Amino acid sequence: MPYRYLSLDKRGPVARLALRRTDAGNAVDAATLDDLAAACEAIEGDDDVRAVLLTAEGADFCLGWDETLLSGEGPPLGGHPEPFGCLAVLTRPVVCALQGRALSAGLELALACDIRIAAEDARLGLPETNLGLLPMGGGGQRLARLVGRGNALQLILAAEPVDAAEALRIGLVSAVAPADRLVTEAEAITNRIAERGPLAVRYAKEAVNRGAEMTLEQALRYETDLTIILQTTEDRAEGVRAFLEKREPKFKGR
Repeated sequence: MPYRYLSLDKRGPVARLALRRTDAGNAVDAATLDDLAAACEAIEGDDDVRAVLLTAEGADFCLGWDETLLSGEGPPLGGHPEPFGCLAVLTRPVVCALQGRALSAGLELALACDIRIAAEDARLGLPETNLGLLPMGGGGQRLARLVGRGNALQLILAAEPVDAAEALRIGLVSAVAPADRLVTEAEAITNRIAERGPLAVRYAKEAVNRGAEMTLEQALRYETDLTIILQTTEDRAEGVRAFLEKREPKFKGR
């Protein structure tokens, strides 16, 4: 389907999503959220997709919410109560490349991804308290789970963005790259993930994400259950054969 403010294309097993509302700093409006929901549905329904790369055109990743969603007119967040949940629940890993400013909705969108790579010039923040607001797209909850309560509260309460180096230090991003190599390095990580056993990758993501909400004992049991399920798959048998035969495995996702 055609998208208004996103592009979606597939290169081999990698689905590439890109924000492309550059005339508004990629600000998120209702149409963008509609596009994102539709794109995530298309990705989830494509068995050939093994990993997702999210990028943005223009100098800034995303400057935040469009003013039409802050005016108080119409349904909150364009009728999307969990606006970035569709991205967070994708069974495929999502890598996000952040350049320039990623503020408010921009950072919340990135937080819904699994791995974040920042350009050296990136600045990330949740400035909502400057406007008398709270983060509206799950940012407060996802940020605290990612970087810890203290770091999250400092970012949210002070409403001051952090640079890429500080984001790396607190674990908000996984790596920092020169601006001219950001997409190249993010692509390399995404491609490496796509080369791994697709079922193992999906189960590993599920084990980490769901396990984080469980007690350690429950999480260990859940991970064991997933391991037992994986033992019955063709991919697991192929991985063992490839190791014994000293060759690259040919995974089929089943």
